[in-house]
Order: sequence, then C-alpha cells, then structure tokens
Amino acid sequence: MERDELERQVRALDGDRGALGLAGFRVVEVSGRDAAGWLQDLVTADVEALAPGTAARSLLLGPTGRIRADLHVLRLGEAFLLLQALDQPRSIEDLLAPYVLSSDVALREVSPPDLAAVPRSGSWRFTAADAPGLEPVGPEAVEAWRIRRGIARFPVDLDEDALPAEAGLDDEVTIDRTKGCYLGQEAVAKVRNLGHPTRLVLALSAERPVETGLPVLAGDREAGVLTSVDMFGDATSALARIDWGARGADLVAADGTRLGRR
Repeated sequence: MERDELERQVRALDGDRGALGLAGFRVVEVSGRDAAGWLQDLVTADVEALAPGTAARSLLLGPTGRIRADLHVLRLGEAFLLLQALDQPRSIEDLLAPYVLSSDVALREVSPPDLAAVPRSGSWRFTAADAPGLEPVGPEAVEAWRIRRGIARFPVDLDEDALPAEAGLDDEVTIDRTKGCYLGQEAVAKVRNLGHPTRLVLALSAERPVETGLPVLAGDREAGVLTSVDMFGDATSALARIDWGARGADLVAADGTRLGRR
C-alpha cells in the first residue's frame, strides 16, 4: 500500500469512520438456551449485559490467568458471534469446546457476516458494511493505527505466557470487575491486588527505523524485545515487551537506536 493511501486510511480510523471487512476473522457462533450464562462464566467481558447488535472486546484466559484468545463478542439476540483474528494460535471453538459438557450450548464456525468492524481503542463497533459515512480500510492501516496508539495485540505483542496486566488489559473494559467468576479470575485479581506482572508492553518511539525482533537493552542488559513497528508515520512508533524492572530505565535497541516513551 502506498504511504499516502495508508495515511488516509489511518486518518479515517482516527475519525471513527474506518471500516475493516471481516475476511481476516474466524467467526464462531455460540447458541442454545444456556449460551449467555455459559459464555459469561468463561470470558472476561460482561457479555450478558450486551444489547443485541453491540459488541465487547474480551479475553479467554487459562486457569492461571494466561491469555488463550483475544476476541470480540457480538450479541445477536440470544446467540453470540465470537470474532477472532486468524493468526491466533488456537481456534476459540477448540478452546471453548471442552467446557460445554452438559450445557445447552452449540458451537459452530460460520462464514463472516456482511458487517464491517470500526476499530476503536477499546471495544470495536460492528455495523453494516455499506453504512453511510464509513471508509473502507485494510489490515495494514489498522496495524499502523493501533501501533501508533500503543494498543497491544495478541499474539504479536503478547503470547500464551502473557498476563492481561502486561498490556493494561485488566481494565474495566476488557475485564469486567463487577461480574461473577470467569476463567482465570483469581490469578487476575492476585496480580492486580497483590503484585505486578513480570513484564510490560510499552509504547515507544525510535529515532530511526528499527525492526521487530530486535532485543531491547537497558544499560548493558537485555531487557526485552521489539514486538511491533510502524515506520510510516513522522516518527517510528513501536511496541516492546520488556522486563518489569526496566520499566523506568533508558532503553536502546540492540542496533544502538535510542527508544523513547510515548
């Protein structure tokens, strides 16, 4: 994509009018009499509170609070659609299937609906693909937009060993703190109330272009790695996953490029 076109699309995303097609998503339908309560007990968002046609970003965690999937939950009446990026390690259908047991719940992968996602810093909005006022954008523009805004993405900036708190995802948007139990809740609460994660995802700027995968140094010690880079803005924006102990240190990429906080 040409830089001018990418910047036009990023401006559309900044203005809440950029519409991304759903071709890059896996879509799993959750239906059945018990669908709402069953899903509520597993994922981190308050899905029972969703009105039909609205969505929430949510996580599925393992029992120890590690991230297993990052998804958007879209309510359609009594059923739900789970939208998950295709590059995530495991299908949300496969991850949820062992928990069906005797519940009146059916899981099935379906074709993406004729909708578009309007990306936001928190939960995305989903609307008709031909809704007036929207401008089509591609995944490259969405990547540039989210890196510039410092939004971490699983499994790029976070992996299956990551805790939500590493990227600030233990907030009250992605993880509802008022609802009842969900998978991994005790581990999330323990980190929030009694300690801190061992690593953090930081939004950084680089004085010159850098590449993902470069180690990040704090002094003469390797403290982390660059996980996402956008080189098309006025300055190079990046995300890095670093050790908690280096959160306040001066950081340099392994090629000598100085890294500043954003």
